[in-house]
Amino acid sequence: AEYFPKKERSLATGIFNSGANVGAILAPLTVPWMAATWGWQAAFVVIGAVGFLWLAFWLYLYEVPKKQKRLSEREYNYIHSDEPQQTVAAHKTVSWTHLLRFRQTWAFAFGKFMTDGVWWFFLFWLPAYLKDQYGMTGTATALPLTILYSLTMFGSIGGGWFPMYFIKRGYEPFAGRMRAMLLIALIPLVVLAAQPLGSISYWYPVLLIGIGAAAHQAWSANIFTTVSDLFPKNTIASVVGIGGMAGGLGGVLITKVGGALFDYYKKQGHIETGYNIMFAFCAVAYLLAWVAMKALVPKYSPMRL
Repeated sequence: AEYFPKKERSLATGIFNSGANVGAILAPLTVPWMAATWGWQAAFVVIGAVGFLWLAFWLYLYEVPKKQKRLSEREYNYIHSDEPQQTVAAHKTVSWTHLLRFRQTWAFAFGKFMTDGVWWFFLFWLPAYLKDQYGMTGTATALPLTILYSLTMFGSIGGGWFPMYFIKRGYEPFAGRMRAMLLIALIPLVVLAAQPLGSISYWYPVLLIGIGAAAHQAWSANIFTTVSDLFPKNTIASVVGIGGMAGGLGGVLITKVGGALFDYYKKQGHIETGYNIMFAFCAVAYLLAWVAMKALVPKYSPMRL
């Protein structure tokens, strides 16, 4: 919202969000090796240290546009080339409780609640899935997980570009984004075929889940951007924080439910049933989220304070 006009925000979000996917790709390649070579404690120390290294670059490079010396006047004018967005006086604080009065806040929060847990499920449970279903452990999972998460980079950037296709054809940015999100929400349905085809080879679920994970990143690039479509700049960070909390709660819920299902069906001798249930939810979660968001905000209606 600070650095891009509305028409480019989802693409910019898709690009920077792909950085998380780079981390997801590097993790299965490096963390098992570090744990095996230096001990599991070292993996935490090294990964934590990388964050502080990046912090130095961030402090050196980042500044708001008004104070950014690397930004030309032409670039600054281009950033603000969209219809001016409603602003709130700099001294006015908008409380979280006030933001919760708006349907737009709940639309974003519910969309995050329903879908963030899917990403965390794919991120954390896939190594266990490969172990439970195919007996793969440690470095044996590195190649399939690397390929799976590599697909998510294409989803993140491609999904960020997708609304521009509609915007260039005359759609208002929010309408174009919602149309793109509906089509993106259909893609995870391929995950329904992961288990049936998994009896042939583990590569089928790896690739199908990879497509579903790529769709999540495409969805993520756009749902973040709906906030900058609907809210004044002064409130965007707070709304994203509320949605992030909702997404975190969704992640907790899906992890607890998944663990309980896997424990139960493992005792029954057919853990694959537990994965069938979880993959089915992951497949339809985005459509459910889109329907709820559309019901709460049926058309472009920016928040008015």
